[in-house]
Amino acid sequence: MRVQVLQHVPFEGIGSIDAWLSSRGAAVGYTRFFEPSPALPDVRGLDLAIVMGGPMSVNDEAALPWLVAEKAFVRDAIRAGVAMVGVCLGAQLIASALGARVFPNRQREIGWFELRGEAGDDTFRFPERFLAFHWHGETFDLPPGARRLASSVACENQAFQLGPNVVGVQFHLETTADSLDAIASACRNELVEARFVQSEATIRAAQPEAYAEINALMSELLGYVTRDDVTRAAPATRGGRA
Repeated sequence: MRVQVLQHVPFEGIGSIDAWLSSRGAAVGYTRFFEPSPALPDVRGLDLAIVMGGPMSVNDEAALPWLVAEKAFVRDAIRAGVAMVGVCLGAQLIASALGARVFPNRQREIGWFELRGEAGDDTFRFPERFLAFHWHGETFDLPPGARRLASSVACENQAFQLGPNVVGVQFHLETTADSLDAIASACRNELVEARFVQSEATIRAAQPEAYAEINALMSELLGYVTRDDVTRAAPATRGGRA
């Protein structure tokens, strides 16, 4: 399996996805947009693209011109049939690349909050109710032809699927204790008290079971978009509380 990870800041890595890729012997390349002269590969031969998060907006093309090239890569990869998972900013990038509007959500959503899965025919199925880690302030309209997969009280469009193998999620199923520490340490200035912004202490109080459950759900999602028989043969246990 040949995989390309698009990473926007050093403190938002792939978390639990790393173990999933390693267990399958994947050949993983990285495009790190925070480094000088980031290079994007030819989409031909790619099996999976993972588009990660970051604090910037997809609308910052004037200040961050590499966003133009990244969106073109996303479009080309989707047209070529490459499986793709977008996380937070990554989901917004997929939406924007396909012509959908990305804009500030009515409120920030930072912390461990419940979501509602929306079952559909021929789509990935999130649990009817599940807990996940969030850190986002923007949201998106659904791209043309996409199906919504999840929503929350704070944000209507939390996840979508386009075709058989492209899924974008606003929330962070890849989060581990280490990756949470990295983003909380780098972005704690955003933890301003609000209805859907938890305190740093509350965020860090999540129990190991909460991480295990979202990481299992991420593994199931990766297995779904790549049609990986190992993952599909052993569905993740779903649900949980922080």
